[in-house]
Amino acid sequence: MTSSAPNDDWFQNAAAAQIRNERIERAELLNGRTAMLGFVVGLLTEALTGHGIVSQITFGLFGCN
Repeated sequence: MTSSAPNDDWFQNAAAAQIRNERIERAELLNGRTAMLGFVVGLLTEALTGHGIVSQITFGLFGCN
């Protein structure tokens, strides 16, 4: 087989779109999980140190202690 027939182009395009959508879905899932992990780490740090999340982000600058 040298090349795909013109009738198979729709199939190739549909498969490429499905793969692209699956990659985006996995990337968003990873992004959400990372955000949740960061939030939990921030809460645990607040519980241990007594500094709020805003204070942790600004490192105590701007009077947010």
